[in-house]
Amino acid sequence: MSARLTPWDGGAPPDRARIEDRFRGEGLSPHGWGNAPGDRYGTHDHGYHKVLYCVSGSIVFHTADGDVELHPGDRLDVEPGTAHSATVGPDGVECLEASK
Repeated sequence: MSARLTPWDGGAPPDRARIEDRFRGEGLSPHGWGNAPGDRYGTHDHGYHKVLYCVSGSIVFHTADGDVELHPGDRLDVEPGTAHSATVGPDGVECLEASK
C-alpha cells in the first residue's frame, strides 16, 4: 500500500479547469475541498484508490513511507488501505479529488 506523487512539470501550474479536464480524461468526477493554514487530518485510510490534485497552496501527506508535499499542479495517488494523515501548508490549500 502506498502513495505516489506525480509532480507538476509543465511550467506554470494548471488552473482548476485544466485539472478538472485531466480528471474527466480519466473518466473521473472530481470534487473540491480546501482548508485553512495549519489544519490537520488525523490518520485514516480509504477503501478506494484516491486521486488528488493540489490546485493552490500546499499540503503534506504523512504516510508510513514518509512525507509527501504537494504544490499547485501536483498529483497524489493513494492506494486503497494506505494509512495517511495530512497537514495544510502556511497559505492554506485547495484540492480536487476523485476515487477510482
